[in-house]
Amino acid sequence: MDCYDLTRMTWREVKEALKTVKFAIIPIGAHEQHGPHMAESCDAVLAEKMAIKLGEKMFPFCIVTPTVNMGVSQHHLNFPGTISLQPNTLIAILNDMISSLKHHGIEKFLLLNSHGGNQSTLNVASMTLTKELEVEIYYAKTTASAKQSIKNFVTSNLFGHSCEREVSEALYLAPELVRPELLEKGDIQEEGRWKQLRPGNAIQGFYYYEEMTQNGCIGDATKASWEIGRQIVEESLENLSKELYKLLKIEVETPY
Repeated sequence: MDCYDLTRMTWREVKEALKTVKFAIIPIGAHEQHGPHMAESCDAVLAEKMAIKLGEKMFPFCIVTPTVNMGVSQHHLNFPGTISLQPNTLIAILNDMISSLKHHGIEKFLLLNSHGGNQSTLNVASMTLTKELEVEIYYAKTTASAKQSIKNFVTSNLFGHSCEREVSEALYLAPELVRPELLEKGDIQEEGRWKQLRPGNAIQGFYYYEEMTQNGCIGDATKASWEIGRQIVEESLENLSKELYKLLKIEVETPY
């Protein structure tokens, strides 16, 4: 076994693993539209794939839990098929998962998130549940730490959803999510209030995704490739694992 994957383990295997496990990774995704060229399970599948790969790099010090495969996606609801949780529902699910795992002796957690719409909720969850449950909870976006690879390969000013970055990650981790013959650039609405409300602006706020893009994607997915995905994913895994070894003070014979 090169990753403690809770969905594939028996209770006796879990009991043995807990002798070395220091923390749990909880993959968190979403079920939402991803334009004309990606399956709606994209975020959930990528979160799970990244969690397993990170679990391999952190073996035998972590265990990977089942994936939370829906997230906070109200901004995508007007596209058919999207299913959204309310923020308090996501926090309640995490509360129950973390409480259960604490009962088994795990007291440190990484919420590994693949959907940008979850980030603000995970910030609140990390703060409130850490205090309420008396545990340590951290959160990270799956590939946000791959700054150099993203700088090298992502040329669109507006990217982050079914774009050259995310489609490349899927081609590397889960190619079955992608419809290669249907790849499109984002059909961006050049006018509209969404430009004023984007992260980083002086004023931010909620807007529906179709206010920004008519086909549900941004960036330029036609530039995606397996190799770009490999470099982004592997850089991110390297950076995340290094930070976790430091943060959690896991003593090993220097893995790097």
